[in-house]
Amino acid sequence: MPFITVQIAKGHSIEKKRQLVKAITDALVATLNSKPEWITIHIDEFERENWAVGGQLHSDKHSGRHEEKGK
Repeated sequence: MPFITVQIAKGHSIEKKRQLVKAITDALVATLNSKPEWITIHIDEFERENWAVGGQLHSDKHSGRHEEKGK
């Protein structure tokens, strides 16, 4: 029984999350020959202020960009 945790920044629509879990489930079914009902996916969302790349908070680096694209 695969249990997958996906960590993403907050702000993605419910439709994008549906697409994400469908794609992951399909990949696991194809790769592991698993049944979809055996697959559990947990989405762990975090605030952009709690994520840094290259010594700079993501919220400072990309302020407003993600929300404008509607992701």
